[in-house]
Amino acid sequence: MCGLRLAATHYVRGMMISNAQTLVGPSSAWDALVRLGAADGSAVHPHLRRLTAGGAGQRNLSDAVHALCSVHGHHPGMIADVRARGVQPDATEWLGDAAAGFAGERGYLAQLTAAVGPLPSTPGQAVSESALVAERHALEMLARSERTGCATGAAAALVLDWTAIRRVLDVAAERFGLAVPPSTFPPESETAAAIAVLAASPGCERAILFGAQQLFAQHRGLWSLLEARASARGDL
Repeated sequence: MCGLRLAATHYVRGMMISNAQTLVGPSSAWDALVRLGAADGSAVHPHLRRLTAGGAGQRNLSDAVHALCSVHGHHPGMIADVRARGVQPDATEWLGDAAAGFAGERGYLAQLTAAVGPLPSTPGQAVSESALVAERHALEMLARSERTGCATGAAAALVLDWTAIRRVLDVAAERFGLAVPPSTFPPESETAAAIAVLAASPGCERAILFGAQQLFAQHRGLWSLLEARASARGDL
Protein backbone atom coordinates (compact mmCIF):
# COMPACT_ATOMS: atom_id res chain seq x y z
CA MET A 1 0.00 0.00 0.00
CA CYS A 2 2.81 2.41 0.85
CA GLY A 3 4.49 1.64 -2.47
CA LEU A 4 1.27 2.25 -4.38
CA ARG A 5 0.64 5.55 -2.61
CA LEU A 6 4.22 6.67 -3.26
CA ALA A 7 3.99 5.76 -6.95
CA ALA A 8 0.68 7.58 -7.31
CA THR A 9 2.00 10.63 -5.47
CA HIS A 10 5.06 10.86 -7.71
CA TYR A 11 2.78 10.30 -10.69
CA VAL A 12 0.51 13.24 -9.83
CA ARG A 13 3.37 15.56 -8.86
CA GLY A 14 5.20 14.81 -12.10
CA MET A 15 2.28 15.27 -14.46
CA MET A 16 3.76 18.35 -16.15
CA ILE A 17 7.54 18.62 -16.04
CA SER A 18 8.50 22.27 -16.27
CA ASN A 19 12.24 21.93 -16.70
CA ALA A 20 12.30 19.55 -19.66
CA GLN A 21 15.23 19.92 -22.05
CA THR A 22 14.40 19.45 -25.72
CA LEU A 23 16.57 17.98 -28.42
CA VAL A 24 16.97 20.43 -31.25
CA GLY A 25 19.75 19.82 -33.74
CA PRO A 26 20.58 19.37 -37.38
CA SER A 27 18.37 16.29 -37.82
CA SER A 28 14.63 16.56 -38.33
CA ALA A 29 12.15 17.24 -35.54
CA TRP A 30 10.69 13.77 -36.09
CA ASP A 31 14.11 12.18 -35.62
CA ALA A 32 14.49 14.09 -32.35
CA LEU A 33 11.01 13.02 -31.27
CA VAL A 34 11.82 9.38 -32.05
CA ARG A 35 14.98 9.66 -29.96
CA LEU A 36 12.95 11.01 -27.08
CA GLY A 37 10.56 8.09 -27.41
CA ALA A 38 13.41 5.59 -27.47
CA ALA A 39 14.80 7.06 -24.25
CA ASP A 40 11.62 7.93 -22.33
CA GLY A 41 8.67 6.26 -24.04
CA SER A 42 6.53 3.33 -22.93
CA ALA A 43 8.67 0.72 -24.70
CA VAL A 44 11.53 1.10 -22.21
CA HIS A 45 9.42 0.86 -19.06
CA PRO A 46 10.08 -2.41 -17.21
CA HIS A 47 6.40 -3.04 -16.52
CA LEU A 48 5.42 -2.82 -20.18
CA ARG A 49 8.30 -5.12 -21.03
CA ARG A 50 7.09 -7.53 -18.35
CA LEU A 51 3.57 -7.52 -19.81
CA THR A 52 4.77 -8.20 -23.35
CA ALA A 53 7.55 -10.69 -22.58
CA GLY A 54 5.17 -13.66 -22.39
CA GLY A 55 3.51 -15.28 -19.44
CA ALA A 56 2.04 -12.07 -18.01
CA GLY A 57 -0.67 -12.73 -15.45
CA GLN A 58 -4.26 -12.13 -16.47
CA ARG A 59 -4.84 -9.69 -13.62
CA ASN A 60 -1.90 -7.53 -14.69
CA LEU A 61 -3.11 -7.49 -18.29
CA SER A 62 -6.65 -6.72 -17.21
CA ASP A 63 -5.44 -3.89 -14.98
CA ALA A 64 -3.43 -2.38 -17.85
CA VAL A 65 -6.39 -2.52 -20.24
CA HIS A 66 -8.73 -0.88 -17.72
CA ALA A 67 -6.22 1.89 -16.98
CA LEU A 68 -5.57 2.60 -20.65
CA CYS A 69 -9.30 2.72 -21.31
CA SER A 70 -9.74 5.10 -18.38
CA VAL A 71 -7.08 7.44 -19.75
CA HIS A 72 -7.53 7.12 -23.51
CA GLY A 73 -10.96 5.56 -24.03
CA HIS A 74 -13.02 8.74 -23.86
CA HIS A 75 -14.59 10.42 -26.89
CA PRO A 76 -13.37 12.27 -28.90
CA GLY A 77 -9.87 11.74 -27.49
CA MET A 78 -6.75 13.87 -27.15
CA ILE A 79 -5.78 13.95 -30.83
CA ALA A 80 -9.25 15.05 -31.91
CA ASP A 81 -9.18 17.70 -29.17
CA VAL A 82 -5.89 19.04 -30.53
CA ARG A 83 -7.37 19.20 -34.03
CA ALA A 84 -10.50 20.98 -32.80
CA ARG A 85 -8.43 23.66 -31.04
CA GLY A 86 -6.67 24.48 -34.32
CA VAL A 87 -3.68 26.22 -32.73
CA GLN A 88 -1.46 24.97 -35.58
CA PRO A 89 -3.76 25.05 -38.66
CA ASP A 90 -1.20 23.39 -40.94
CA ALA A 91 -1.55 20.26 -38.79
CA THR A 92 -5.28 19.89 -39.45
CA GLU A 93 -5.09 17.27 -42.22
CA TRP A 94 -2.56 15.03 -40.45
CA LEU A 95 -4.38 15.39 -37.12
CA GLY A 96 -7.62 14.38 -38.83
CA ASP A 97 -6.01 11.20 -40.15
CA ALA A 98 -4.44 10.46 -36.77
CA ALA A 99 -7.71 11.11 -34.93
CA ALA A 100 -9.55 8.75 -37.29
CA GLY A 101 -6.92 6.10 -36.62
CA PHE A 102 -7.21 6.58 -32.89
CA ALA A 103 -10.98 6.21 -33.07
CA GLY A 104 -10.34 2.63 -34.20
CA GLU A 105 -7.95 2.11 -31.29
CA ARG A 106 -10.56 3.47 -28.90
CA GLY A 107 -13.06 0.92 -30.20
CA TYR A 108 -10.47 -1.82 -29.74
CA LEU A 109 -9.91 -0.65 -26.15
CA ALA A 110 -13.64 -0.78 -25.46
CA GLN A 111 -13.88 -4.34 -26.78
CA LEU A 112 -10.86 -5.39 -24.73
CA THR A 113 -12.20 -3.80 -21.55
CA ALA A 114 -15.35 -5.88 -21.87
CA ALA A 115 -13.36 -9.02 -22.67
CA VAL A 116 -10.92 -8.84 -19.74
CA GLY A 117 -13.64 -8.69 -17.12
CA PRO A 118 -13.84 -6.55 -13.99
CA LEU A 119 -10.99 -4.44 -12.66
CA PRO A 120 -8.82 -6.62 -10.41
CA SER A 121 -9.20 -5.89 -6.70
CA THR A 122 -6.17 -3.88 -5.58
CA PRO A 123 -5.30 -2.18 -2.27
CA GLY A 124 -5.40 1.61 -2.49
CA GLN A 125 -7.94 1.77 -5.31
CA ALA A 126 -9.01 5.31 -4.39
CA VAL A 127 -5.41 6.51 -4.70
CA SER A 128 -5.15 4.92 -8.15
CA GLU A 129 -8.40 6.48 -9.31
CA SER A 130 -7.21 9.92 -8.25
CA ALA A 131 -3.98 9.42 -10.19
CA LEU A 132 -5.90 8.42 -13.33
CA VAL A 133 -8.11 11.50 -13.03
CA ALA A 134 -4.95 13.60 -12.81
CA GLU A 135 -3.61 11.85 -15.92
CA ARG A 136 -6.72 12.69 -17.92
CA HIS A 137 -6.55 16.29 -16.75
CA ALA A 138 -2.89 16.54 -17.78
CA LEU A 139 -3.71 15.26 -21.27
CA GLU A 140 -6.53 17.79 -21.54
CA MET A 141 -4.07 20.55 -20.60
CA LEU A 142 -1.68 19.39 -23.30
CA ALA A 143 -4.43 19.29 -25.91
CA ARG A 144 -5.47 22.84 -24.98
CA SER A 145 -1.99 24.35 -24.98
CA GLU A 146 -1.87 27.70 -26.76
CA ARG A 147 1.87 27.38 -27.42
CA THR A 148 2.16 26.70 -31.15
CA GLY A 149 3.42 23.16 -31.67
CA CYS A 150 3.10 21.90 -28.10
CA ALA A 151 -0.22 20.09 -28.52
CA THR A 152 0.81 18.83 -31.95
CA GLY A 153 3.98 17.36 -30.47
CA ALA A 154 1.97 15.61 -27.77
CA ALA A 155 -0.34 14.14 -30.42
CA ALA A 156 2.63 12.93 -32.48
CA ALA A 157 4.18 11.37 -29.38
CA LEU A 158 0.92 9.56 -28.64
CA VAL A 159 0.89 8.10 -32.15
CA LEU A 160 4.52 7.02 -31.77
CA ASP A 161 4.14 5.64 -28.24
CA TRP A 162 0.98 3.75 -29.14
CA THR A 163 3.13 1.28 -31.08
CA ALA A 164 4.47 -0.03 -27.76
CA ILE A 165 1.11 0.24 -26.02
CA ARG A 166 -0.50 -1.69 -28.86
CA ARG A 167 1.76 -4.65 -28.04
CA VAL A 168 0.20 -4.85 -24.57
CA LEU A 169 -3.30 -4.63 -26.03
CA ASP A 170 -2.54 -7.35 -28.56
CA VAL A 171 -1.11 -9.66 -25.87
CA ALA A 172 -4.27 -9.10 -23.83
CA ALA A 173 -6.47 -9.76 -26.86
CA GLU A 174 -4.74 -13.07 -27.54
CA ARG A 175 -4.94 -14.06 -23.87
CA PHE A 176 -8.66 -13.30 -23.62
CA GLY A 177 -9.66 -14.69 -27.03
CA LEU A 178 -10.30 -11.47 -28.93
CA ALA A 179 -9.35 -10.91 -32.57
CA VAL A 180 -6.52 -8.41 -33.08
CA PRO A 181 -7.58 -5.70 -35.56
CA PRO A 182 -5.08 -3.92 -37.82
CA SER A 183 -3.97 -0.44 -36.84
CA THR A 184 -5.40 2.37 -38.97
CA PHE A 185 -2.99 5.12 -37.91
CA PRO A 186 -1.32 7.07 -40.71
CA PRO A 187 1.97 5.50 -41.89
CA GLU A 188 4.98 6.66 -39.89
CA SER A 189 6.37 8.30 -43.04
CA GLU A 190 3.28 10.51 -43.20
CA THR A 191 3.61 11.53 -39.56
CA ALA A 192 7.33 12.19 -39.99
CA ALA A 193 6.67 14.38 -43.04
CA ALA A 194 3.95 16.32 -41.22
CA ILE A 195 6.15 17.01 -38.20
CA ALA A 196 9.03 18.09 -40.45
CA VAL A 197 6.78 20.71 -42.05
CA LEU A 198 5.17 21.81 -38.78
CA ALA A 199 8.55 22.36 -37.09
CA ALA A 200 9.33 25.15 -39.51
CA SER A 201 11.08 27.33 -36.96
CA PRO A 202 13.32 26.55 -33.98
CA GLY A 203 10.58 27.83 -31.66
CA CYS A 204 7.98 25.50 -33.14
CA GLU A 205 10.41 22.59 -33.01
CA ARG A 206 11.13 23.22 -29.34
CA ALA A 207 7.40 23.39 -28.60
CA ILE A 208 6.73 20.15 -30.50
CA LEU A 209 9.45 18.33 -28.58
CA PHE A 210 8.34 19.81 -25.27
CA GLY A 211 4.79 18.56 -25.88
CA ALA A 212 6.17 15.14 -26.79
CA GLN A 213 8.20 15.00 -23.58
CA GLN A 214 5.09 15.77 -21.55
CA LEU A 215 3.17 12.93 -23.22
CA PHE A 216 5.97 10.45 -22.60
CA ALA A 217 6.09 11.57 -18.96
CA GLN A 218 2.36 10.84 -18.57
CA HIS A 219 2.78 7.34 -19.93
CA ARG A 220 5.84 6.61 -17.80
CA GLY A 221 3.83 7.57 -14.76
CA LEU A 222 0.97 5.34 -15.85
CA TRP A 223 3.19 2.27 -16.22
CA SER A 224 4.83 2.97 -12.86
CA LEU A 225 1.39 3.17 -11.26
CA LEU A 226 0.37 -0.14 -12.83
CA GLU A 227 3.63 -1.69 -11.65
CA ALA A 228 2.94 -0.53 -8.09
CA ARG A 229 -0.60 -1.90 -8.29
CA ALA A 230 0.69 -5.29 -9.45
CA SER A 231 3.15 -5.29 -6.54
CA ALA A 232 0.37 -4.42 -4.08
CA ARG A 233 -1.62 -7.42 -5.34
CA GLY A 234 1.43 -9.69 -5.12
CA ASP A 235 1.38 -10.21 -8.89
CA LEU A 236 4.99 -9.31 -9.69
